[in-house]
Amino acid sequence: MAEATATLDPSTYVPTPEDFEFLTDRDITMDKNFASMSYWKGVFVHFTRNRRAMVGLFIVAVIILLAIFGPILSPYGYKDIVSYTDEAGKQVVAKGISPADSLLAPADDPFAEHTFLFGTDDLGRDLWTRTWQGARVSLVIAFITIFIDMIIGMSYGLISGYFGGAVDNVMQRVVEVANSVPRLVIVSVLAIFMPKGMGLVIVALLLTEWIGMSKIARAEMLRIKEEEYVLASRTLGAGSLHIIFKQILPNTIGPIITQMMFSIPTAIFTEAFLSFVGVGIVLPQCSIGSLIESGFNNITTLPYQILPPIIVLALQMLGFNFIGDGFREALAPKLEDM
Repeated sequence: MAEATATLDPSTYVPTPEDFEFLTDRDITMDKNFASMSYWKGVFVHFTRNRRAMVGLFIVAVIILLAIFGPILSPYGYKDIVSYTDEAGKQVVAKGISPADSLLAPADDPFAEHTFLFGTDDLGRDLWTRTWQGARVSLVIAFITIFIDMIIGMSYGLISGYFGGAVDNVMQRVVEVANSVPRLVIVSVLAIFMPKGMGLVIVALLLTEWIGMSKIARAEMLRIKEEEYVLASRTLGAGSLHIIFKQILPNTIGPIITQMMFSIPTAIFTEAFLSFVGVGIVLPQCSIGSLIESGFNNITTLPYQILPPIIVLALQMLGFNFIGDGFREALAPKLEDM
């Protein structure tokens, strides 16, 4: 062994074909560990690897499916008062049937053939149907307002940041004035001129939720507008609207999506709060906030009535916040996560 080592002088050794072996049993044409990956594919990979984000996505998906199909699974509408005719021919209303009473009803009970998973309220309406109908209303309000606020706030912030100077100063003073007015004052003024209901809640959210979106869009515009490709487009004669919405907007969509995910639970909570204080959704229509308000009024006699809407509200906010955290980390991953 010592002799073999002594004969291998690196300075004089000449390699021969027998010193090499070709690896023909595996594909070495592509480095799969460090293969090229597009930006959005990388975002998708990082998002799906985030356990909390996937848990939040599962929670939101289940709630959306139940909000769509939950009322259909019950034979009663959210306005229907459940009743039956007893042996004496008298109409009896199913008021205050708890989930335990419904599930453990004896065979001779007139309501034994009907199962109220969430029980019934003080008027005899099925809480299962009303809870998922309320979740449907809350989600519709949140998605409509956030979509419109995204368009308004994004356009406002991008235009303000792009032109800068006096235009930016005037537009930002408008934002400061709008942001300084408390939301309850806006709702109180709207309640004078508008009937209570879904329309009032949507308008109130439209007047307030766009501000945060505009600040994010403006900050991204100030960061990007001096990039070389923007200067090149401007030099070649591209118009301002083309540069803003065709070139800069696609590069700001990531933070805007993250802001949207965090704005949805804010909109849901705001709707619940407005309905709870009596200026939002009103009877017989129902939402998560109106159901919590009704359960709070009957908490001493029917304590179970407040639990379903509170749990659904908490899960909605938790799920969307988890998704927002997942998008934020996926759109700007840390070095140790890559």
